[in-house]
Amino acid sequence: MKAQLPHPEHYSYLLHRKQRTTQIILPVVIAALLMIALIVLISLVTFNSNGDVGRWAAISTIWIIIPTMLAGLILLAILVGLIYLMALALSALPTYTGIAQDYVYKAKAYIIRVADMAAKPIIAVDGFIENIKAFFERITTP
Repeated sequence: MKAQLPHPEHYSYLLHRKQRTTQIILPVVIAALLMIALIVLISLVTFNSNGDVGRWAAISTIWIIIPTMLAGLILLAILVGLIYLMALALSALPTYTGIAQDYVYKAKAYIIRVADMAAKPIIAVDGFIENIKAFFERITTP
């Protein structure tokens, strides 16, 4: 036996189904049909006996480059805005960044000292083991 899932029949569900059809599926189908019609039309005009392939290639190149240029302009505007904000920040921050840099240098010194203290026993043990190996190599080598 298969379980039967309930099918909601309330107004909001029916409205959602109608909107899905009219607002999602229909525009996608129309756009796909328009693109197919445009491709067929361009192919017929271009590859006709007197079609100008070079002109259509240039037009296609323009249409390919336009979105890239728009994206580049948007990124350029964002970069200019960030540069402007950085200039504003740099005029206000030197005193605070100097203080922060002093604390970082102090922390660096403590971190290096703690790391050296943690590594010193291991280095000492390795050195002791290497000394013992060298001693026994000298004894066993005639």
